Amino acid sequence: MIGTMGSAFGAGAVADGAAGRGAGGVVARPRLFGRLGARARVSVVSAPPGSGKTVLLRSWIGQARLADCAAWVAAGRGERDPPGFWLSVLAALRQTGPGSALVREVTAAPDLDGWVITERLLADLAPLDEALWLVVDDVHELGGDALAQLELLIMRAPPELRFVLAARHDVRLGLHRLRLEGELAEVREPDLRFTLAEARELFEAAGVDLPEVAPLVERTEGWAAGLRLAALALAGHPDPGRLAAEFSGAERTVAEYLLAEVLDRQTEQVRRLLLRTSVLERVNGELAALLTGDSGGERVLQDLEAANAFVVALDAGRSWFRYHHLFADLLRLELRRTEPDQVAGLHRAAAGWFAGHGYPVQAVWHAQAAKDWDLAGRLLADHWPGLYLDGQAATVHGLLARFPPGQLAADAELAAVAAGDELARGSLEAAGRYLGLAERAPVPDGRRGQAQLLLGIVRLLLARQRTDPPAVAEQAQRLQAAADALDAAQPALGQELRALALISLGSTEFWAARFTDAERHLDQGIALARRIGRPYLEYTGLVYTASELFRSAAVAAEHSRQAVELAERHGWTDEPAAGVASMNVARLLVRQGRPEEAEPWIQRAERTLRAEAEPAVGLAIRSQRGLLELARGQDAGALAAFQAADRLAGRLAEPSLMVLPNRSFVVQTLVRLGETDRAEQALAALGDQDRDGGAMRTGLAVLRLAQGDPRAAIAALAPVLDGSAPVPWPGWLAQALLLEAIARDAVGDPAAAGRAVERALDLAEPDGALFWFLLHPAPGLLERHVRRGTAHAALIADILSLLAGRTLAPPPAGPPPPLEALSDSEIRVLRYLPTNLTAPEIARELYVSRNTVKTHTRSLYTKLGTHTRAETVARARALGLLAPSPLRSQATHPG
Repeated sequence: MIGTMGSAFGAGAVADGAAGRGAGGVVARPRLFGRLGARARVSVVSAPPGSGKTVLLRSWIGQARLADCAAWVAAGRGERDPPGFWLSVLAALRQTGPGSALVREVTAAPDLDGWVITERLLADLAPLDEALWLVVDDVHELGGDALAQLELLIMRAPPELRFVLAARHDVRLGLHRLRLEGELAEVREPDLRFTLAEARELFEAAGVDLPEVAPLVERTEGWAAGLRLAALALAGHPDPGRLAAEFSGAERTVAEYLLAEVLDRQTEQVRRLLLRTSVLERVNGELAALLTGDSGGERVLQDLEAANAFVVALDAGRSWFRYHHLFADLLRLELRRTEPDQVAGLHRAAAGWFAGHGYPVQAVWHAQAAKDWDLAGRLLADHWPGLYLDGQAATVHGLLARFPPGQLAADAELAAVAAGDELARGSLEAAGRYLGLAERAPVPDGRRGQAQLLLGIVRLLLARQRTDPPAVAEQAQRLQAAADALDAAQPALGQELRALALISLGSTEFWAARFTDAERHLDQGIALARRIGRPYLEYTGLVYTASELFRSAAVAAEHSRQAVELAERHGWTDEPAAGVASMNVARLLVRQGRPEEAEPWIQRAERTLRAEAEPAVGLAIRSQRGLLELARGQDAGALAAFQAADRLAGRLAEPSLMVLPNRSFVVQTLVRLGETDRAEQALAALGDQDRDGGAMRTGLAVLRLAQGDPRAAIAALAPVLDGSAPVPWPGWLAQALLLEAIARDAVGDPAAAGRAVERALDLAEPDGALFWFLLHPAPGLLERHVRRGTAHAALIADILSLLAGRTLAPPPAGPPPPLEALSDSEIRVLRYLPTNLTAPEIARELYVSRNTVKTHTRSLYTKLGTHTRAETVARARALGLLAPSPLRSQATHPG
């Protein structure tokens, strides 16, 4: 179907085709023809003006070859003359084959009665023995008497007479009974929306070369008239792509149509409600009353929605509504034209309502739209803690970007919020600058308490990202004191601050290898976050408990799965915590000798890396990349990753638990590359305490074995094995034991070698941890060990199998990378594409304009070489730009 029907363009101007594109650029819609051709006694086509009802019916009649057995009657606008309507019905029926022989002619007369005609028609059609359709267009124009008479005809007509009724909205015809009996077929506005394929065909038929049709279909919501008007406007235009991107309800032809067919038909009261509430993205009765001063707004909105007047209900209770995108554009244009001095006041009133009803983002947005920057700043400062604790960092960034230049630096509370925003974006330096401004800027009377609360949260987050345990402990203590003070006035906020302090303590203690304290604080914080309903806080703690340092590998994997599911459900997949969760999955897979399965997870973790954010997290992720490359046998790539990780160590306030293990891997990888001199130099550059720790002694043993000195390797490992130089975490002990076995075997002590390798296998067996046996291959030792007897024959068989096959073929080639690197903004849009959200809904989630989302989506199509949203999601998953869906159980559980 192309365009709109009836009076807007004329019945013959646009029409649905029969079996394909026909003369005049007709588009076929066979998916709808089937509904009209069903065996139901009555078919109803109900949709707003311009949806294509009339042409759909005409083209269906042509496609089904029903011209000789379908009587067409168009009710005139404001039809209030039942006899006149029935005379039209009789005339139409008499022009059909079946009706010509049965329906008697009636002559118009002053005393002609519609009820009499209806009874006579029923008598005439009683003998009907072949199918006959009565199609009534614009049924909504009929008066009450004519509708009652039509209902009588429908209920008493012979079964061979079928009815097809087209209307802009439902009318009272008692059809609910037919619905219950299965005798009613319905085609409604969602069914009439153009699909992408139909829209492409429409533009091709109009001679419009538009490479990207989807944004325009989303903008028009598939509305036939909107697409037809767009096609007419774009035809022959030198830059149709630009014009399509700018197409809106303010476009002249669209505005004229909507004015004539919708807005001008409303009463003055309804028109005023529509115009004044057009400043809102969504509206309910209470807001309508606030902005108009009139009661009964909810009933008006419900009536408009029922009348298909471009008003859409957003909930099952029909209490919240929005306007069709193009209609909203027109309403805002009309409001600016007729009441320009009222716009700011309407936004200000809306800001107050949303703030008072728990919608802080909308409140700030409306205050900004009113250009009331002081109000907007206060609202954002009041609600930032809650927005942060909800994981809405991107939303906060979008709101901050709407303030005029200089506003953030001059306002102490906004400067604190800006510092938090910079932390979320990964710039510790910029965060520090804003924090300094916030500490120096004057604070208005009555706002000092809120300003101090914001500063306390930001200081805690800054210390946490620097992995500074003393500073985190100090700020957490202060925040908990603030929470105690808030218990009476704001108990919910007090609980939230406690959970934040506990999880911040636990995560910092984790990186400082204070595992007992970390586990205790994380468990307390997660339990509290879960109890008070703060999933983002729960998630940021859960990712750290998903470690085999605290749990078995199976339980750690389950925690990782929960964290990943939370991230995907709430859109937190680009947060640093998501990097930790994804890294946990990758680490478990690498330990099990499955690097190719780990690859998409480590890629996902890498996408969360930012310049300065969470340097401890960045160090761990880069180090894990190095381990994955070692498992593949890609030693040069592994060295680059380990060295990149080591460069982040200088940004930590205190050494992280990953610093020395990572440096040990630098040494071991240099040895694998044959650069033993550089490995020696790397060890010599360390302080005595670091060099004597378990991690570096393991690296030293690898170096001594490569230098042909197994006795020196045994000496290096002795403090590790007796516990005087403990390894970073239990899994490392398996590496030390394996190296001990290799060294003992080299000096001719098979009994000691056997005991050491058996203990290494004991540690590896429960979790299927094969990595150390791939890193330090000793197939001969393992084969002899099997012959001597072992409790781990099956595990040794797996190890030998991996060793035999690891270098036979390179890793399978993945899909070609994007043609160009994706920007952070594009990645943020990309993560919403697998959801059911429309582009406008994604825009609201990210707090950007719909055009911005469309621009990024088009750029994603170009860079990924795709043409549809589904193709883009599939390709992004293949490239590891999105998490595999769903998380496979074998990827997180040893198998």
